[in-house]
Parts: sequence; C-alpha cells; structure tokens
Amino acid sequence: QVKLVESGGGSVQAGGSLRLSCAASGYSISRYCMGWFRQAPGKEREGVVIIDHTGRTSFADSVKGRFSASRDNAKNTLSLEMNGLKPEDTAMYYCAKGLEYYSADYCRINPDQIKYWGQGTQITVSS
Repeated sequence: QVKLVESGGGSVQAGGSLRLSCAASGYSISRYCMGWFRQAPGKEREGVVIIDHTGRTSFADSVKGRFSASRDNAKNTLSLEMNGLKPEDTAMYYCAKGLEYYSADYCRINPDQIKYWGQGTQITVSS
C-alpha cells in the first residue's frame, strides 16, 4: 500500500524559510518521479519541484533560486527547502509519487498522471 506522509508545514513571515519532508512507504521511490505540488485556494494544482529517477530536477519558474529539493532513495524520503518565502507561496503543499522512469519535466507539468498524493501540509506566508 503506497503511502506518502508530509511533515514540516507552518506559518512564516515573508523572507523566511521552511523545510518540508515526505516519507514514502509501500514501495521504493528510486524508479519514480518524486516531488512537490501546491494548490492555493481558487487555483489549479501547480508542480513546484520534481526529482526524477536520474536525480534531475524540474522547478516551477516562480520558485527557481529560492527552493531546493533532494531525495534519499535509501531512506525513501524527499525533502523541500524553501527560502525567501513570499506571500504568493501560500498554499497546501502535497508530496507526490509520479511515473516510473519519466523525466522530471514531464512529471511536473502533468499532474493528471499522479496517482498517489500525500495528505498535504499548509504553508502560510504573511507579509
């Protein structure tokens, strides 16, 4: 049974930093795109960052230079470091298990292909 559990959300002032973690169970993440999506009220779900099975990353333009992500295949975990947070980063953030052996770019821009999501963790950035 695939399970994704996020942790580390919260509230922060603009310019601050937060770290999210995702623990996967029920499968080995090594062959899959893994990453983070977010959804703000009234907006579509957006791919924030995806890491594919080769370790390549794909970032949304809005977070480039501010966010970084890493995966630990041995521990079956994923993390997201968010720096320079802005109010527009406020959203529910979801860990996602993507497709096997697909590229990071493809996985990020095709959220309809995601079949497994975490429960989500709220990030709120105040100005």
